[in-house]
Amino acid sequence: MTRSELEHLIRAAGAIADDREIVVIGSQSVLGQFPDAPAALRASMEADVYPRNRPEHADLVDGSIGEGSRFHEQFGYYAQGVGETTATLPRGWRDRLVPVNNANTRGITGLCLEVHDLALSKYAAGREKDLAFTAVLARHGMTRKEVLLQRAAQTRLAPALRNMVKGRIGRDFPAKRR
Repeated sequence: MTRSELEHLIRAAGAIADDREIVVIGSQSVLGQFPDAPAALRASMEADVYPRNRPEHADLVDGSIGEGSRFHEQFGYYAQGVGETTATLPRGWRDRLVPVNNANTRGITGLCLEVHDLALSKYAAGREKDLAFTAVLARHGMTRKEVLLQRAAQTRLAPALRNMVKGRIGRDFPAKRR
């Protein structure tokens, strides 16, 4: 997905949900902070979104421009209507949302996860594709270990999962040899 495709989804989701703010919480939220993100981070053709002020309309968005819809068939990408609790996120994530609002969004503001919050949600999910995503973020210097560890401490996680998340962060940021 490209930044302009994400902007198109934001515009369409806002119009469908009758909401001027669309929260983007999936991997493609990286395009808010990094419009020219590496191709490996833009591989998904789906954006996980929900209307900020009308979250009950997420299903309407999903049914209208979701997977298998006419929109998806026509453009090759789609929005997945999700809920706010879909991703495991650290305290304060709403205060760090990255706005996307320009001529292409036509007055609708996309609110994308800040990259460290996005990475934390991926570390917590722990699927192979999520861990490949976080590794690319780290390799390209888009995330910092200290910030990730701080945010992990601010995330509601079971103790075993917290330890796994810390280990996953450590794998992405190996100690430098002297």
